[in-house]
Amino acid sequence: VLFSGYVALRAWMNPSQIPQEEVDADFRTRLRASRRLIPVILLIGGVIGSIYSGVASPTDAAAIGVLLSGLLAWQTGGFSRADFVDALLSATRTSAMIAFILMGAAFLSIAMGFTGIPRHLAAWIGTFDLSPHALLAALTVFFIVLGCFLDGISVVVLTTSIILPMVEAVGIDPLWFGIYLVLVVEMSQITPPVGFNLFVIQGLTGINILRVAHAALPFFLLLLLGVFLITVFPQIVTLLPSAMGN
Repeated sequence: VLFSGYVALRAWMNPSQIPQEEVDADFRTRLRASRRLIPVILLIGGVIGSIYSGVASPTDAAAIGVLLSGLLAWQTGGFSRADFVDALLSATRTSAMIAFILMGAAFLSIAMGFTGIPRHLAAWIGTFDLSPHALLAALTVFFIVLGCFLDGISVVVLTTSIILPMVEAVGIDPLWFGIYLVLVVEMSQITPPVGFNLFVIQGLTGINILRVAHAALPFFLLLLLGVFLITVFPQIVTLLPSAMGN
């Protein structure tokens, strides 16, 4: 919601930066044309439904999405052999780029793990006997700094075993903390110099990495705002799981 609101506000304030509408049609014509979106909606439902039904993991659901989108493109006649080869080459280039990024991040993560820096920093924060809100503020800064040098998974693996008992000791709901951790880890994915998502966007678009990082700054601040909101209003996180549990 925060991201969508920012994009809508940015488009409203700077209409020259958004693509101009080229289709001149009335509402009824657009409504009839929207029937073509039904296969796309079914595709999205198939991917998300496979996850929530337990049929597939998120990784498997990605493969299901590729298969369904390929079938959809083949059915509509917009998927030629040349398109298939081009898609394979593009996917290979992107996967190779991501693999090299992960290799570098894994090397740095192993080095950090051997030195024990994340573990010692987490233990050091625990020595201050902070209140819940002060602890969360300190952990947010801690995760942001770590995210500048480590990928998200490494941050979680290297620190959770020490931080989770500390969080439970001050009365923070572990379920809530899991959502909080996802948000701060996502923040680490768009913080240079090892922001994984920044390199992915740079590789896909060819735009300078500094420009990509500058463009990602508002979304970083929005994630920080999201962390603040779920801290002040924890029901945002716990309402739906509590309702499902009951």
